[in-house]
Amino acid sequence: MAEVSVIPNVFRSGFELDQLEWVPWKEPGRIGVEHHVLWAPDASRDEDSVGLLLRFPPGAHGDFHEHLGYELMLVLDGVLDHSDGISYVKGDLVVEGPGTEHQMSSRTGCTVLAIRTRPAEARTPQKAVRPVGITAAP
Repeated sequence: MAEVSVIPNVFRSGFELDQLEWVPWKEPGRIGVEHHVLWAPDASRDEDSVGLLLRFPPGAHGDFHEHLGYELMLVLDGVLDHSDGISYVKGDLVVEGPGTEHQMSSRTGCTVLAIRTRPAEARTPQKAVRPVGITAAP
């Protein structure tokens, strides 16, 4: 039988989702981000995709990176700040295609469902990006 996992009340649980095991994401360029793995790449099945719940406490941020495949991000709670100056709020669904580059952060805190079809690679921004923790201009 195929594996099935259920996380009840994911929208009503808000930022905490205390019943999950959160692990600090320790990687160069990432500060304060925690993750819970829903599934991970599996070379034995030729599977590159990954499904994660990400928790950004206020001020946390990821690294600046490029996507080699698609990434879907659903904001479950809080505000997710994109390095291009846009902020996404609870209920926003963002899909970015291969070749897109960004750094995600949250000045207020947020929880996000993130699905990647292929890995991402660290990059150096080639244009100006919104600094981490800075509110976009109105």
